[in-house]
Amino acid sequence: MSAPTTKTEFIDYCLRKLGHPVVEINVDDDQVYDRVDEALQYYQEYHYDGVERIYLKYQVTSTDITNGYIPLNDLIIGVRNIFPFSGDNTTSGGTDGLFNLQYQLRLNDLYDLTNVSLVYYNTVRDYIATLDLLLNGAKPLRFNKHQNRLYIDQSWADELSVGKYIIVDCYRAMDPAVWADVWNDMWLKRYAVALIKKQWATNIKKFSGLQLPGGVTLDGDKLYAEAVEEVDKLEEQIQTNYSLPADFMVG
Repeated sequence: MSAPTTKTEFIDYCLRKLGHPVVEINVDDDQVYDRVDEALQYYQEYHYDGVERIYLKYQVTSTDITNGYIPLNDLIIGVRNIFPFSGDNTTSGGTDGLFNLQYQLRLNDLYDLTNVSLVYYNTVRDYIATLDLLLNGAKPLRFNKHQNRLYIDQSWADELSVGKYIIVDCYRAMDPAVWADVWNDMWLKRYAVALIKKQWATNIKKFSGLQLPGGVTLDGDKLYAEAVEEVDKLEEQIQTNYSLPADFMVG
């Protein structure tokens, strides 16, 4: 069978991996769906292929100014920063227009690249950025993925107007409904199989040692120990091999 591209195909693959239909898998359908959802959530939170870094453009409304936050969808799992904003949306006046210091620096110094020292230009930019950080500071951000709200601690009425855009540097979980190839990720398949196997063992543990027709004896404890070992090994693997580098992120 080809690579799974839907949740149903993914579940069928996991059950076949455990022996179905040759072996009866003693797990309820709801339990299978729960374990697959759990595997997908763990994948999206810890695997670098489970998220994508995006620059989310959001247009401010009067409600946002009243609330003091902007709403984010439930696929956003972490916020790194927001792009600086100041002034208004006009092309003159304010720091977004002709009087922007960075704009004037480029206008006056970059008229001819052969006459400009890039070392000097880079030094001046770093100095301006340091001054801006010392005098203005970064916008304090507060975000929790369970609230789906990005709080920006500032005077909203003074610093933002209706129609202004905020660019949010954030991480968004990969939605398998959009990116079907998520279901074919090798780590995700192995982890989901291990979780279903653990659930299967949990269901039959109380029948350990029970003699079945044909001389077969159930050994739920051994199956459970194998599943726990597989789950632990895969979770350790994702932390050491597949996690994003440590970085400051809100949420």
